[in-house]
Amino acid sequence: MKRGKIFKKAKKVVIKIGTNVLTSTNNRLDLSIIEHLVEQISDLIKEKKMKVIIVTSGAIGAGMQLLGWKKRPVEISKLQAAASVGQSRLMRVYDRLFREEGINVGQILLTRDVFTMAERKKNARETIQTLLKLNVVPIINENDSVAVDEIKFGDNDTLSAYVAELVSADMLVMITDVDGLSYGDPKKKSNSRVISIVDNFDTAERMVKDSSPSGYGTGGMKSKVSAAKYVTDRGIYCVILNGKKLWCLKKAFKGEKIGTLFLPACKK
Repeated sequence: MKRGKIFKKAKKVVIKIGTNVLTSTNNRLDLSIIEHLVEQISDLIKEKKMKVIIVTSGAIGAGMQLLGWKKRPVEISKLQAAASVGQSRLMRVYDRLFREEGINVGQILLTRDVFTMAERKKNARETIQTLLKLNVVPIINENDSVAVDEIKFGDNDTLSAYVAELVSADMLVMITDVDGLSYGDPKKKSNSRVISIVDNFDTAERMVKDSSPSGYGTGGMKSKVSAAKYVTDRGIYCVILNGKKLWCLKKAFKGEKIGTLFLPACKK
């Protein structure tokens, strides 16, 4: 199937936005980038009648900014405090920007045990489906302020993959600060070449074996490839896009050859 047709057929999409996209070089929320992404997502909803679920990172980074911390703490209690402060700030930003587009948002905070307990999983799915029917954009994050090792995801790439499966999404879009999966680490080599399409995960997994961690976030290309494999094994397309580049979502859904598209191993 041609790239343009793949994106055109995607009617229910999970969009994961990474910390390194949401924050600027001084680790403050980059409001211009967030506003640009919200504008593009709103266009997808209004013009293409798409159902969109957002999985957002950035709560800890936003909390660090408000608390005046320049270095990410290692103590769990401080990380959870930063998440608590930052999550409300993050949601205020999303709420304001989407309301300007005439769209309501709803916050959902999850931990891993939601996906391992049948009743909680069912409730989460029904809540998301109800929000979508009401034309509300669910904005999901891990509940960092209470999550402990036993019930946390560790990174939102994994969370977004679980959410995509939960809602039977057509596509998972992971928005990051690099152009896609590439030959060579783009954070180390400026001439690294982006791979347009991946259908062989053995090769992809070898390529990211020694990839860089993602600054203030907890993911990196390795976790994105792992998330892509999880969803494509379940018949869901996945694409990695650079959210720092103008109109990345608009271009991708027009069928332009940007980012890395992971093809599913089977049909849903």
